[in-house]
This record gives sequence, structure tokens and C-alpha cells, in this order.
Amino acid sequence: MKQLVLLIAALAAQAQAAEAADLRFVACPIYRDVDAGKKSGCWLATDPATGIRYDVSAAPAKPDWNFSVLVEGRPTDATQSACGGVVLDPVRTSILTTPCTRHMLPAEDFTGHPFVLPRRNVRPSTEAQPVPPPPYSDTTFHLFFEHDRSFSIYQLDDWLLDRANAWLQAAQPAHIIVTGYAVVGQEPVSGVPIGERPEVAHERADMVVEALIRLGFPRDRITEVTGMNPAPTAAEGSDGLADASRRRVDLLAVVH
Repeated sequence: MKQLVLLIAALAAQAQAAEAADLRFVACPIYRDVDAGKKSGCWLATDPATGIRYDVSAAPAKPDWNFSVLVEGRPTDATQSACGGVVLDPVRTSILTTPCTRHMLPAEDFTGHPFVLPRRNVRPSTEAQPVPPPPYSDTTFHLFFEHDRSFSIYQLDDWLLDRANAWLQAAQPAHIIVTGYAVVGQEPVSGVPIGERPEVAHERADMVVEALIRLGFPRDRITEVTGMNPAPTAAEGSDGLADASRRRVDLLAVVH
């Protein structure tokens, strides 16, 4: 019976995904207490518009069960879930400010996701790092953020910044232009007004400038600017999620 329910939910989710590439809703997160080793517990969220429960465990930034989350993702073709919900992958979860009552489910007979090292992970500094080959030309790198937050997303932004730094150290650009963006204006998602503070654009840019200085780039070679409501980007790290890709910082390395 349980598998039949999941199959029906998956088919409904796939039909919804065919109409819109990205799924977006606000919900209180649910934790399923599955023990298949470290980091194997499940994070779930139910779309209030459809009643479909989704598995959001693949999000690089995990929910906090004390607060609601903005969920942005795309259903996979899987008809079964190891956690008890239709799998979203790629997926992002952003912690909002609305309090939620903690909700934990037992494992039941769900197996969860045994931990595997993500493909995007920063290698130890003791390892030899590949050097991007020349010639070097003006290049833009991107970092992405949770809704209305300016801290880096663990296992995403650290990896993106590490890759950017490898190129920047090799190219030694004459100038780096850091542009922080915010997505302002209220847009209802699941009946909740979603919009970022304009100030978060500056906070994001500040964070990246400080990171570049710590990596050894002189402050006088860095220009910081801000912008509002950028167009989506399909750049590496966005995973094709249009709305989530607008919450970002662009690093433009000017070589000459």
C-alpha cells in the first residue's frame, strides 16, 4: 500500500514538473529518523498546494525543523523513495523565519540514504591542486546563496570558491569585480510573501571580498558593487534551478 501511494505521488509530481521546470513551495520540514550510518537521516517537506510529500535530503543546505523552508527543486523520475517522499534532485532549501513545530517520523521500513562523499567537495590543501592551463581571458565565476542569507552554502560555495581561487591564482587578473545581487520584491509562494532585503546584496559581496583578501588578493585590485533582480544563470553550481540561481555573487576576473 505504501509503495502504491508513493507511486501515485511520483506520477503526480512528474505531471507537475512537466508544466513547470522548477517546483517551488514553502513548508515546515519533517525529519525521518532513519539510521543507515552517519548523515543518513531523511528530510521531507509537503507541498501545501498538492499534498505531495517530497524528499529534499539532497539539498546542500539542510533544513532546520524549528522553522519553515523555501523548497526549490525538480522531481526525479524515481517512483520509489528511500525516505518516503518523491525525490527532488536538484533541490535547494532556504530556512525562513516562520516557526514550525518539530515533526519527526520513525524510520518505519524506509532505508534512508547511506552517506557518500558528494562530488562537490574541497580537497585537502596537502593534495597537489591542478593548475588551470593558459591562455587566460576575462572570466566570471558565481557563488550562490540561500534566500535572504549571506553565508556560504556548505559543500557548494566552498567548492565553487576553491575552483575559482585555483584559476585566479594561476591567472593573476589585473582586477576582480565582485557583484552581489539580491532578489527584491514580494512574490507569493504557497501564500507566503518571498522577497529579499536589498541590503543582502551588499552583505553577500562583502563576504566574498573578505574571502578573496584572505586568499591573498590585494584589496586595491577588487571592486565591490551590488545589483538587484538579476536574470537567472545556468552557470556551474546553479544545477539549472532558475530562481535559486538569481541569489548570487558574480566574480568577474579582468585579466588585461
